[in-house]
Amino acid sequence: MTLEANPGTIERGRFAEYRAAGVTRVSLGAQTFDAAILKALGRIHSSDETRRAAAELHAAGLANFNLDLMYALPGQDTAGAGRDIAEALALAPAHLSHYQLTLEPGTVFAARPPALPDEDAAAVMLSACAGRLQAAGFSQYEVSAYARAGQQCRHNLNYWTFGDYLGVGAGAHGKLTFADRGQILRTVQAREPRRYLAAPDAALARHVIAAEQLPFEFMLNALRLPGGFTCRSFQERTGLAWDVIGARITALRQRGLLEMTATHCRPSALGLRFVNDMLLEFMPETSKMPGGSALSMASREGGQGASAPLYTGLEARNAE
Repeated sequence: MTLEANPGTIERGRFAEYRAAGVTRVSLGAQTFDAAILKALGRIHSSDETRRAAAELHAAGLANFNLDLMYALPGQDTAGAGRDIAEALALAPAHLSHYQLTLEPGTVFAARPPALPDEDAAAVMLSACAGRLQAAGFSQYEVSAYARAGQQCRHNLNYWTFGDYLGVGAGAHGKLTFADRGQILRTVQAREPRRYLAAPDAALARHVIAAEQLPFEFMLNALRLPGGFTCRSFQERTGLAWDVIGARITALRQRGLLEMTATHCRPSALGLRFVNDMLLEFMPETSKMPGGSALSMASREGGQGASAPLYTGLEARNAE
């Protein structure tokens, strides 16, 4: 059971109570240890509060915790991103999520975007940080997730492999497979708590995923995994034959974006950098919108962990 926590709202002694109640893992939204950047991001916590929260977790016997970090932040350079990694490692987390800052529509940053490092600078930061994490014993098991041996996030792995899950509570998303009906259903609960409490059944939105959307829905998450997926898992989780995607898989292999073994299909090193380019191969024509807006929306809504940066097809072709 994972509890999300903001370092700025931690009360002393509470983690011990959460552990007694059954919480086995905690995720702290550190974001950065740079005070000026935290202020620019509008965060309510300080780096000292993150350190105190980590100390509280260790004292409570909850050493299995994650730290969320972002990179390519306003005014940040490679040295600054590396300092954040060093600060995070000093707190001895079991897991680290490492995301590039993205400007989401409708936010203050999107309306008045700050000066951010360009894509080349961001790529250098990512490479340097990944190297430091690997040297510290953290393996990358998803494009934005690193963990010590045996500490991968199990519920995220379930999302990324197109598993089923219940969405319980205001704003919760769920996914359910009904093999006897040949249906895969996504559910969304009402976001506003009072509306959810007043009529939880009436407020639940249900959407059957169309067969032509299933390859994209599966790949949206599975292609984020360096270890990839098995041919069998695609067939079992979608109910589709491998032939449905065989030609597209071959095309991506020829472009050097995918690799195949006897049992697995996985992104190449280049493919992990340009996930969007691969996803476009699986998106139905009717879903493609000018400017890639459909893909951007899917990246935000397609599952937990889907908010890490995904690069455009044009960049992938240029990289080749």
